[in-house]
Amino acid sequence: MNKSIESLLNDQIGYEANASMHYLAMASWADENGYNGVSEFFYNQSEEERAHMIKLVKFVNERGGKVVIPALDKPKPEFESLNELFEDFLRSEMFVTEQISHIIFECLNKKEYNVHNFMQWYVTEQLEEEAVARTLLDKLNIIGDDKSGHYLFDRDINAIATSVDQE
Repeated sequence: MNKSIESLLNDQIGYEANASMHYLAMASWADENGYNGVSEFFYNQSEEERAHMIKLVKFVNERGGKVVIPALDKPKPEFESLNELFEDFLRSEMFVTEQISHIIFECLNKKEYNVHNFMQWYVTEQLEEEAVARTLLDKLNIIGDDKSGHYLFDRDINAIATSVDQE
């Protein structure tokens, strides 16, 4: 495996790990603030990002590369609102998409077609993740500061997220 591609994959392992911890902090905040549906959503997102990280670790090892397990950034512990939570979620997913696009670009430049093919799964996954984040944020923007709307959003979030995934 090309060393610069290996380095990019190790960076991506770190991004996935940090996203997992960030979403865990979001889940905890939502739990503390009585948003059970939102907390469950972010607990699931945290697990999903961890699975993405493990998939990358195994791939690099299977290809004879050297995995470097990163130190993690301390996630933000407090949020002002549900909107802030989901704005952060969308920003995080957009950042990860950008990084994956960079890996794809470099794979094509370096003719690392096996890595390029492997990364296509992540491209598809990121399209779905960004769509979910945008849809949920759009719903919150429609709701505004309406507490009963927040209650219904919290109650229905998993159904909303699932319906977007299936579109």
